Amino acid sequence: MESDLKKRIEALRIEADEQTRKGQLDRAAQIQFGELPRLEAELKMLSGAQDESQMDKGSVEVRIRGLMMDPSTSMPIVVLKDVASEIVMPIWVGIFEANAIALEIEKVATPRPMTHDLTRNLIRNLNARLERVVISELKDDTFYAKLWLQQGSDPLVIDARPSDALALALRADCPIYVTDEVMQKAKLNTSGQAEGPTAEQLRGWLEGLNDEDLGRYKM
Repeated sequence: MESDLKKRIEALRIEADEQTRKGQLDRAAQIQFGELPRLEAELKMLSGAQDESQMDKGSVEVRIRGLMMDPSTSMPIVVLKDVASEIVMPIWVGIFEANAIALEIEKVATPRPMTHDLTRNLIRNLNARLERVVISELKDDTFYAKLWLQQGSDPLVIDARPSDALALALRADCPIYVTDEVMQKAKLNTSGQAEGPTAEQLRGWLEGLNDEDLGRYKM
């Protein structure tokens, strides 16, 4: 279907050019301002739906299990849990980003909009919505994320730090995904904790967490 739409769009463009050369401007304008935008919008929606379908096949949905401090380094950890299993995945974040996540977990209202509140408000006021966030890559002990937005009929994908993506996901109440590749790597990776526990020890420790271990910042 997508290839048929592309062929129709290209045919209309050729026809519009031909009508313009012949001086039949009404027909050219009808194509350029009527038929072409409609078909191109359909093509964008179709491509976006196919991209989402393909992405869903190679990722798992996770939820924020809680926020806690790494006992080895005293750095904040966001604990992500696969919604379909007991697998957990830690992501080490900065103090300020951890505070932004903690504020939303606790539903603390600040006197003025914080950075992630401002970003959420900008998205809304630009008539867009955050559909989902995806932890998409893990390279050199660094996680990468993508924000999937929809603005009208236009899908938008924006690069982001995972900590910012997670803080926004909480505020937008949208799903969080981790690609299968990242999940497999993270299960065997300690994100640079060279002098800390082994990956196996860390995974066992995280999987055995209870609400008391997570303290106030649990979900």
